[in-house]
Amino acid sequence: MSDNGADSADRRGIGRRSVLASTAAATVFGLAGCTSLPGTGGNGNDTADVNESDIMGSGPLVEDRPKPGGTSMDDMPDLSGKLTLYLGGGEGGLYQRLIDYIDGRYPDLDILVKTDSSASLANTIIEENKGSGSRADLFLSIDAGSLGVVADSGATTALPQNVLTKVPKHYRGPKDSWVGIEGRARTIPYNTDKFSKSDIPDSIFALPDQQQFKNVMGWAPSYGAFQSFVTAMRVLNGEKKTKAWLKGMQKQGVTEYKDEFLVSNAVADGEIGAGFANHYYALRVQSQRPNAPIDLAFTKNDAGALVNVSGAEIIQGTDQKELAGNFALHLLSSEAQEFFATVTLGYPMISGVKPVGGLPPIEELQPPEIDLSKLSNVQPTLKLMREVGVL
Repeated sequence: MSDNGADSADRRGIGRRSVLASTAAATVFGLAGCTSLPGTGGNGNDTADVNESDIMGSGPLVEDRPKPGGTSMDDMPDLSGKLTLYLGGGEGGLYQRLIDYIDGRYPDLDILVKTDSSASLANTIIEENKGSGSRADLFLSIDAGSLGVVADSGATTALPQNVLTKVPKHYRGPKDSWVGIEGRARTIPYNTDKFSKSDIPDSIFALPDQQQFKNVMGWAPSYGAFQSFVTAMRVLNGEKKTKAWLKGMQKQGVTEYKDEFLVSNAVADGEIGAGFANHYYALRVQSQRPNAPIDLAFTKNDAGALVNVSGAEIIQGTDQKELAGNFALHLLSSEAQEFFATVTLGYPMISGVKPVGGLPPIEELQPPEIDLSKLSNVQPTLKLMREVGVL
């Protein structure tokens, strides 16, 4: 996931390309706290160095925020013992910051972290579970699809009820297998000098038919978040309607970018009038350029309104089930949820913590009814996108 801008000349026309469903990064083991991230001591257990401000965001989007609600870590069970955590996805560096903070609060807690792509770690857990058992106690992934793959393989055990009940049912896995810890909403970022919110339809399927969106839209079809969005459309509406939508947007003259941060920057620059992106990319633009003419519109009850989640699940066969459950509980504390809101700019999962940037609360969004675990089945989506020439 790129956080860096680029010259507008680099944002256009990247051409047709083949895309792998997942690219495994080099696997890394490390003790939480052994990095030089803020809020950690030399071994991750120097509580004198623990400072809550180290996991709170700053800047114009988070000024004058109310004190977060929910349950503080101070009121949760102490954590002690050795926990092996598999951490998957592009936000791993930011999540490590939170993991180090939690590790630093508890002198008797030791966390071993293994990092890789979510898809690669999901496959690792499944293969390990076929043998003598997985070495992981807890899997933390930035996408529900990877959590679902592991759960479907029978490699998870149910989360405790005190964890599950903190999160709306829509953002929990079947059979209590996983729980969301942070949400990412699909949106239509638009340039406020070119459009008003009322100009943006509340159905994703209206966009190919409206002349006002001719040659002014942008997307990033090679990007994982966009492919999850198309996968949701395929699952919800079938391949025929999804293919027709993709062809319709092509006829509209949609401009291609390498990632959704570039889409959002192009909207803010006026290079395009609107685009498709997860909500936090526009927030990152706004945090760097508070006066940028960019805002977000949300569709209703379709793939364009998809809310995907990062989440956690306990791995079958762990001998640290109670510790893993209590660690997952800490990820839903007021401090952790404020971290997800103000640092990663995601949607908090608990009602006591509000999103930043004037976003509507997650309970006011109207996402489609979909099993988020099905988003892992991306191969038919890639095949369909190649057939219509989007990839």
